[in-house]
Amino acid sequence: MRVAGLFSGIGGIELGLQQAGHEVVAVGDIDVAARQVLSAHFPGVPVHQDIHELDRLPDCDILAAGFPCQDLSPAGTTGGIGGSKSGVVATLFSLLKDAPVRPDWVLLENVPFMLHLHKGAAMRFLTTSLSDLGYRWAYRVVDTRGFGLPQRRRRVLVVASLGGDPAAVLLQGNEKVEDREFRADRACGFYWTEGNTGVGWAVDAVPPLKGGSGLGIPSAPAVWVPGGHFLTPDIRDAERLQGFPADWTTPADASDAARRKRWRLVGNAVSVPVARWLGEALMSPGRPTGAGAGTTSAPDRWPDAGYGGLGTFVPAAAGPWPATVLQPHLVDFLIHEGRPLSLRAASGFLSRAQKSSLRFAPGLLDALGHYVAASESVASEERRKTA
Repeated sequence: MRVAGLFSGIGGIELGLQQAGHEVVAVGDIDVAARQVLSAHFPGVPVHQDIHELDRLPDCDILAAGFPCQDLSPAGTTGGIGGSKSGVVATLFSLLKDAPVRPDWVLLENVPFMLHLHKGAAMRFLTTSLSDLGYRWAYRVVDTRGFGLPQRRRRVLVVASLGGDPAAVLLQGNEKVEDREFRADRACGFYWTEGNTGVGWAVDAVPPLKGGSGLGIPSAPAVWVPGGHFLTPDIRDAERLQGFPADWTTPADASDAARRKRWRLVGNAVSVPVARWLGEALMSPGRPTGAGAGTTSAPDRWPDAGYGGLGTFVPAAAGPWPATVLQPHLVDFLIHEGRPLSLRAASGFLSRAQKSSLRFAPGLLDALGHYVAASESVASEERRKTA
């Protein structure tokens, strides 16, 4: 099927659907660096800019849109679906309404916090808008760790169709995978920019890569490596943690060579294997998992999966692991040499953590304290040599 992407970012949804056998016929993003990446990796495909400048939707069978999450994320403004960033999805529905021929399928992606924010107002807006346009829909929270990537990343996928059965696509498969337990021989990821109210802790994985942080800057997470070392992954491994080939975002250097530009692009991306699985499911619908009793309206707090249409809502027991690809250990996955966590980053996190009431994994703060002391000693010796 022909795929047109809006809010494409660096093309995670589009690349995954392409790998599944679909044809990408249009992409677009308002960010100039993202468009440079798209132009480099989707040669010959039209690259649109601002969605507000589109007169009509590209002719396609699948319309894909990982629309902005800033107003729907707990780390963002929490302004809701009417916010200045996330609210742009309303323009997508206007284009769908005015389209001479609507695409058979619509794919949306965003953060799971929107299931509960403002009593589920965002999900109610999305599903009502789709229903009013004649689409049946299904949604599901999925976890990137179920697709062979050591990144704890939960996202909501929404699939809607005019004639197909979206539940048979999105709600098939329901694996049960246990979280890996903390052990001294397993690397753990966390965000050094946090420490006051959160950590973003992940065992044998990194926390969700993101375009911003608690300090307002896009940055790499920290990794506590067995043996007491602390590092930040190389940007090429960050790309791989999202399922892209290494160096996927190097075309963005043409507009801004700063590493933070690339981290922001990678952090805002959709994980490629998730989109590939979805593309394959579109070609081979299965049996929906765990349908419950239907109602005429959705609840204020939406469950993690469900489906419906105009005036109907059915919760489903589909979990976040539709298919399980063996997740590699984080220390084995990171193949590029990372940077030692800077003294400033390590000491800043340690100071915030020691003042907070948060609970930390056994040994983390002690190990970080030793690391800070050793780093201060090295820095002092370097200053002495240059004095």
